[in-house]
Amino acid sequence: MISVNNLQVAYGQSVVIPDITFETPKAEILGIVGRNGMGKTTLFRALIGMLPSKSGTITVDGKDITTMPSYRRVANGVAYVPQGRMIFPYLTVYENLISGVKGKVSPDAVSEIYSLFPVLQEMRKRRGGNLSGGQQQQLAIGRALMTNPSVLLLDEPTEGIQPSIIKDISRSLREIRDMRKLTIIVSEQLLSFVLDTCDALAVIDKGHLIRRARREDVDAEEIKTMLSV
Repeated sequence: MISVNNLQVAYGQSVVIPDITFETPKAEILGIVGRNGMGKTTLFRALIGMLPSKSGTITVDGKDITTMPSYRRVANGVAYVPQGRMIFPYLTVYENLISGVKGKVSPDAVSEIYSLFPVLQEMRKRRGGNLSGGQQQQLAIGRALMTNPSVLLLDEPTEGIQPSIIKDISRSLREIRDMRKLTIIVSEQLLSFVLDTCDALAVIDKGHLIRRARREDVDAEEIKTMLSV
């Protein structure tokens, strides 16, 4: 569903991602793990179009989106939940959910989000800034799903969230994958979340993917060692 080939990304003259290649098929959850500063967020910002790529290609369902601005990538099926969530604190939960929808809002789509995240329905009239970190993360995911994506990118979704909510988010992502046949790519430092949630895992180091494996083939102790170096 998404294919990245020889992607290079830089901030000015500083190359953060020298050359990265991977693909993730439909209905797979890929977890990308790595230490701070290894290029996870840079990669995600390049995939959604917030950062231009210096070379390489990004295709979604066979369509080249490499040079498209972010809004066109969204229109072509890519949704992004940024690190820190970035919900609108003074809008209600419902207003946040529909903020990225173009045209008429589908009541069925809203109901589907509420079924995935019941707390959002309970708090639909509450301002986003009054939600807990975990509730805001569910809201950010729900807002992204309202654009009806085929690829969902989540950057550090467990950051600042209590363990019980992390388990809820893990369960919800698997449910979303099964229900919508979505491709989901998660950038994460919490290895336990990745092992609980993802179908495949990749390790990023200095802008390179240095290890990739199916979940059932992952040696957790080996990955922990790679992340602690």
